[in-house]
Amino acid sequence: MLKFALVSLTMFLVLSRPVSGAEEAAPSDRIQVRADRLVADQGGQYAEFTGNVRASQGNTVITCDHLRIHYAADIAKGSEQSGDPIEKIVAEGHVTIRFDDKVAQTDQATYTTQDRVLVLSGEGSSVTSGKDAISGSKIIVDRISERIRVESGEKPVEAVFYPAGKGLD
Repeated sequence: MLKFALVSLTMFLVLSRPVSGAEEAAPSDRIQVRADRLVADQGGQYAEFTGNVRASQGNTVITCDHLRIHYAADIAKGSEQSGDPIEKIVAEGHVTIRFDDKVAQTDQATYTTQDRVLVLSGEGSSVTSGKDAISGSKIIVDRISERIRVESGEKPVEAVFYPAGKGLD
C-alpha cells in the first residue's frame, strides 16, 4: 500500500511538472489542485480529487465536488512526452469555472486539452460574461475559435444580452 501511495504521489508530481523541460513552471503554467482526497490510478491513467475541490491554472479556476484528470499513457509509464501530459479533465457536482471574463456553472464539465473544447452538461448549465448570459442543457465552448454552441433539453435555450448600442430598436 505504501508503494502505491508513493507511485501515486510521483505520478501527481510528474503531472504537475512543466512540459517544456524547464526547471520550474511559470505560475500561469502550474496547475494547483486542493481537495479533501486524492486517488491516483496508474493503470487507469487518472488522478481523481474529491470533496471541496479547487483547481487553478493562471486565471482559470474550477470548483466542484469531483475532479478527474486523465493523463497520457506515456506519463503512466514514466517516460518523457513532448505533448500535454493531461488529455482530459472532467469535473462533476456543483461545478463553477471562472475563465477569461466568463463564469460557467453546470452539473458536469469536460475539457479536452488537445482541441481546447469545454463541454458543459446538465439542465440549467450557464455561461455569463458581465451582464450577458446564456443557458441550456449542453453548452460547447471552443476556446480556439471562441465559438459557443448551446443546445436545449427540457427547457429551451435562453440568452440575455445587453447591447452597447440601441439594440433592436
